[in-house]
Amino acid sequence: MKEFRRNWYGGLTLIELLVVIGVVSVLFSILLVVIGKGKMRGQSVKCIANLREWGNATMLYSEKTGGLLPKDGAPNGRSRVEGWYVELPPLVGQRVYHELAWHTNASEPLDNSIWICPSNEKVSNGNNLFHYALNRGVNGSGVGNRQHLSSLTYPSMTVWMFDNGGRAAVAGVNNADPDIHDGGGNFLFLDGHVEKVPGEEYWDFTRDRGHTDSSDLLWNP
Repeated sequence: MKEFRRNWYGGLTLIELLVVIGVVSVLFSILLVVIGKGKMRGQSVKCIANLREWGNATMLYSEKTGGLLPKDGAPNGRSRVEGWYVELPPLVGQRVYHELAWHTNASEPLDNSIWICPSNEKVSNGNNLFHYALNRGVNGSGVGNRQHLSSLTYPSMTVWMFDNGGRAAVAGVNNADPDIHDGGGNFLFLDGHVEKVPGEEYWDFTRDRGHTDSSDLLWNP
């Protein structure tokens, strides 16, 4: 009877076959986790590269204007005359915001430009779409205000742009996505460097919505 079972299952007993299937299932599950984490890391790397490019555009703009930073612009991105989304893109070979079809049309495919974070699933709500937001605390309140880069005491700690949890062009810490990149978000600082910051450093997870202040993040310099 034992030989019959081995021949029937190609040399394996039923128990041995079940063990093999179980091992293969476990290995497949592990492989899926590894692939998933690899994909998330790749998306975060692309996002960091995007923010670095926005940082390059900011530095180029500052050099051209004698040290000034670009204006905030309108939070909904409707200004076609001024604002970071108008003044910065041409400096790094990108189209300005109002020329992008997806910004008011959710059915338009998102491109692979520096405007788009591959981990961000948000599409337009019919009015606007910014995967990255500018920190409204740097230039102060008001669309037309501009800060001088040299006036900032701690540019390496001052948040300039960040992974957007909403859709606005200009926002504060409440819009920073706390978990878009495996437990954190990517931040561009005003010395040009980009880093991933754990969500608990700027978000209070004990409440539905809120934030905590971190000594390493300056929102209102």
